[in-house]
Amino acid sequence: MNHSQSEVKRVPNWIMLLLAISCGLIVANLYYAQPLVGPISAATGLSPGAAGLIVTLTQIGYVLGLLFIVPLSDLIENRRLAVSALIVVVCGLIAAALATNASIFLAASLFIGLGSVTAQILVPYAAYLASEEQRGRVVGNVMSGLLLGIMFARPAASFLADLFGWKFIFWLSAGIIALLTLLLSRALPERKPAPTLKYMELIGSLGALFRGTPVLRRRAFYQAFLFGSFSLFWTVVPLRLSEYFHLSQQGIALFALAGVAGAVAAPIAGRLADRGWTRMLTGLAITIAAVSLLLAYLVRGNSAVSLALLLLAAIVLDMGVSGNLVLGQRAIYSLGSESRGRLNGLFMAIFFVGGALGSFLGGWSYAYGGWSSAALLGFLMPVLALLYFFTEQKQPEAALVNHGGGTVANK
Repeated sequence: MNHSQSEVKRVPNWIMLLLAISCGLIVANLYYAQPLVGPISAATGLSPGAAGLIVTLTQIGYVLGLLFIVPLSDLIENRRLAVSALIVVVCGLIAAALATNASIFLAASLFIGLGSVTAQILVPYAAYLASEEQRGRVVGNVMSGLLLGIMFARPAASFLADLFGWKFIFWLSAGIIALLTLLLSRALPERKPAPTLKYMELIGSLGALFRGTPVLRRRAFYQAFLFGSFSLFWTVVPLRLSEYFHLSQQGIALFALAGVAGAVAAPIAGRLADRGWTRMLTGLAITIAAVSLLLAYLVRGNSAVSLALLLLAAIVLDMGVSGNLVLGQRAIYSLGSESRGRLNGLFMAIFFVGGALGSFLGGWSYAYGGWSSAALLGFLMPVLALLYFFTEQKQPEAALVNHGGGTVANK
C-alpha cells in the first residue's frame, strides 16, 4: 500500500519526531536493568553466574515479539497493534517494580521485551510514510531516537537507582509508557495494510523470506555479531567499573552517558547510504567494532588512562554498531512495502538472538574468566562478521539486493 509523492510531502515533521522519541522511550526498557545487574541480583537472590539472565530474558522476549507480533504489522492496522503491545510493556514494568524474587523479575523482563517490539512496528511505519529518496534520512533520524534511548537508558537507570533505588526506574517508565500509549493512540495516522495472507501463513512465510532474501541474511548476521559484542560489553563493563575502578552507580552512569556520543553515527550512515555507500561503510563499521573490542581487551590496570581508553572503546563500539544498524535497515526497508514488517521482524530477531547470546556469554565469561576472557570473546564476534563480509566482495552488490519484493541496486 503506497503513498503518492504528494501524500509523502504532507506527512508532518512532528510525526517523525514523535516516532523517534517514542522509539527511544520504548526501546530503553530493554536496557534499564543492564547497569543494575548487581543490585537487582542482590535484591532478588540471583547468583553471579546467572546474573546475565536479567538482560538475556528481556532480549529473548524481544525476539519472540519480533517473530510473532511484528509480522502482524503486515496484517492489521499499525496504530492499534502498537497501542496493544505498549499495554503489555506497562504491565511488565509494574510487575518488575513489584518483584520480590528472581522468578517474578525474570518473567516480567520477558514481557517487557515482548511488548517493546512496538519500536520495530514504528520504525518500518516511518519508512512506509517516507519516499524512496527520503527513506535513508527518515530511517536514520528515527533510529537516532531509538539508539539514543538505548544509550541514555543505562545512565538514567544508574543515576535514578543511586538516588531512589533500582525499582524507581521501572515505576517511572511505566508512567511514561502509559502516557505515550495514550498520545500515540490519538496522534498517529492510520496505516491499514492490504494483507494477502492470514496470520499463520504470514508466520509460515518467514522461512521463505529468509531463504529468498540474501540481503536480509547478510545484514542480519552482520548485526548479530556486532550486537552480540555490544551486549557483552555493556553487560560486563558496569561490573568492571565497579570492581576495578571503584566507580559508584553515578560514576557508571557518567561512563555510559559518554558512550551516547556513538549515536552520532546513525544519521550520518543513513545519509551516506542514500548516496550508495553502504558496502564501504559496512566494512568500516565492522572494523571499527572489532578495533574497539581489541582496545578494551588490551586495557589493563585501573589508572585514569586505562579508564579513558575503556571509555574510548565504548564510544567507538557504539558508533560501529549504530552505524551498521541503520545501513542494514535502510537496505531491508527498500525491499518491498507489503513484506516490510516481516523482513524487519526477521532482521531484528536474528540480531537480537546475537545480543541475548552476547549478554549471557558476557556474564558467564566474566564470572569465570574475568575481564580478559569476556573482552576477548567480544572481540571475536566482529572478527567473524568481518570474515563473512569479505565473502560479499565476490559478487556484485546489486545481486545481493535484487529481490522479488523490490530492487535496490548499489545500496
